[in-house]
Amino acid sequence: MIRVADRVRESLDTAVALETTLVAHGFPPGEGVEVGLESERQVRAAGAVPATIGVLDGELVVGLSEDELQRFDAAARKVGPRDLAVAVAQRAVGATTVGGTLAAAQAVGIRWLATGGLGGVHRGFPDPPDVSADLAQLARTRALVVSSGVKSLLDVPATAELLESLGVPVLGYRVDTLPLFYAAAGGPAVSARVESAGEAARVARAHWELGGAGLLLGRAPDEPLDDVEPLIEQALRAAHDADVRGQGVTPFVLSYLHRESGGRTQRANKDLIAQNARLAGEIAVA
Repeated sequence: MIRVADRVRESLDTAVALETTLVAHGFPPGEGVEVGLESERQVRAAGAVPATIGVLDGELVVGLSEDELQRFDAAARKVGPRDLAVAVAQRAVGATTVGGTLAAAQAVGIRWLATGGLGGVHRGFPDPPDVSADLAQLARTRALVVSSGVKSLLDVPATAELLESLGVPVLGYRVDTLPLFYAAAGGPAVSARVESAGEAARVARAHWELGGAGLLLGRAPDEPLDDVEPLIEQALRAAHDADVRGQGVTPFVLSYLHRESGGRTQRANKDLIAQNARLAGEIAVA
């Protein structure tokens, strides 16, 4: 049920797992594939091996080809850890979330993952009682996730508290607070700061040797947008008014932000995803 590309199988120590949900659902039609390919280019530029993951034709594929990646469009099923087996058995096109990608990476021994933002506790918890499966999966997977913190539409302080409860180190890459996805400052304090890819790799290795599992490394965007919070509030109200729930909230909010910001959030999103992929590749090599 699992097909690992030869280039990935031969280089598991320096393989960087990449999700496909952002390819299928994170950008307007036709643009997500290029974002995924740019992430792969950044991983290669760091000297590591990209392993983009998704479900196709009854297989969990670790290391999609460019032609296979083209099949991940808005019709693809969003696949978290609970959904992998169903998507395989039903031969669905399954775009993996961070949690789904972590589960797949764990199955084949990949220790590094890059994404835009981690899922977490939704604003207003417990109404709705929505917590992303990314957190529980990270807590039980020996992997380091490089992201621009937690998705901006979530309750970031609550997510950080839950990660502490789950024993997940939240590291800051040259920052003392967890980045807020588009914004660089204003988030909760990280559990530790690291200054280099090598230091992040050493912390991860020590964490695993001491019996730990997942780690989160927050990297602030190179060109942060510090005025997006009002738009996020508007987008969440619009989602509520439209009765958008569950897995539909994130793509709805992202589309709203991209439209109402005149494309600024979309450009920032593309940039930070590429930046995170490059850093994950550097850590894998280190």
